[in-house]
Amino acid sequence: MLSSVRSKPMARLARPLTALARAAPLLSAPASQAARRQLTINATAATAVAAHRISSPYRAQVRYYADYVVKVPHMADSISEGSLKQWNKKVGEYVALDEEVATIETDKVDVAVNSPKAGVIVELYANADDTVAVGADLFRLDLDAKAEAAAPKKEEAKAEAPKKDEPKPAPAAPKPATPKAAASEPETSSAPVAFSREERAVKMNRMRQTIARRLKQSQETAASLTTFNEVDMSNLMNLRSKYKDAVLKKHNVKLGFMSAFVKASCYALKELPAVNARVEGENIIFNDYVDVSVAVATPKGLVTPVIRNAESLSFVDVEKTIANYGAKARDGQIAIEDLSGGTFTISNGGVFGSMMGTPIINMPQSAILGMHAIKERPVAINGKVEIRPMMYIALTYDHRIIDGREATTFLVKLKEVIEDPTRLLLDV
Repeated sequence: MLSSVRSKPMARLARPLTALARAAPLLSAPASQAARRQLTINATAATAVAAHRISSPYRAQVRYYADYVVKVPHMADSISEGSLKQWNKKVGEYVALDEEVATIETDKVDVAVNSPKAGVIVELYANADDTVAVGADLFRLDLDAKAEAAAPKKEEAKAEAPKKDEPKPAPAAPKPATPKAAASEPETSSAPVAFSREERAVKMNRMRQTIARRLKQSQETAASLTTFNEVDMSNLMNLRSKYKDAVLKKHNVKLGFMSAFVKASCYALKELPAVNARVEGENIIFNDYVDVSVAVATPKGLVTPVIRNAESLSFVDVEKTIANYGAKARDGQIAIEDLSGGTFTISNGGVFGSMMGTPIINMPQSAILGMHAIKERPVAINGKVEIRPMMYIALTYDHRIIDGREATTFLVKLKEVIEDPTRLLLDV
């Protein structure tokens, strides 16, 4: 095989020499000798190049094809860029297939970038906090460097392993610390500096920036108005106390108050469809389903995962969905698909002790229900003053498509079914 490869360049080099021999009578002797000398030099150089290529079979070309450039992945239809939050790997480190290499912070969630192939990172195309666009080059892998990266680790392990025959040297006795050495050690104190007036500038993350922008957009776009009511939680609390252990045992989920408010909201929204609608240009879009966005607080900001078709779910199904989102929020694993959509939002500020507040509409929705803390207060019951667990509820709505009558009626119907949960079962 090699002889055939070598004969081809030599045959090509022989052609001009043959032609020169035929034309030799037409040339003068000095010119003919000079031409032969130049052709001999060219033939020698070409032969050396061919021999080098044969001895090292296209190593540079193989190395080129072994490199693999990883792009910024597609994250969602509405997201075209993000901020590179951090690199989990450095140049020269080996990454396994599907191992997380970087984290990109988007307007909604953090997206993990996993390696589509195994190899060694040879180049990073962005730094932390840089803005990276979807489809742009992110990092480059050397796919052939797997064995090279693993070899040093094996050699180090062999070198570190002690021989069985050799006894282990006894540890040297520690030297006593002298007063001089002890005095030279710096003192460490975590006590705060009194009367400190230090200021720190911390950049807002992309999620917080998006929340701020959308809240301002909501205030500037919707004709927001808030109406209030109060709910006696006695019957719902008794229902929860009676069945929470049975629900936990059978369904492995805790029975809370949020599922009751989700189902009560679906009941009221069915009677008042405008509260479940949205504005698009000059049209009002009515939804024949209820996708409830539930506000969940995370260390990075407020997110609103969606309980889809909540009108068709049971109490237990709603609690399971909420528990699943809660676990995802704690672990930072909420996906963009979990946050998309939503026709109505419920925000429970009561878990933080809020007594009353006016929530802001989650655009492009047209209404949001605010739950608050349960407090025992004196109320009039059948002409007598009794102490009952009461909760203030608030509905902020877009007055462009929701009238005050509809907003007030919504809270009244919500109040009725929360105070008498049996109505949810009988649909009355």
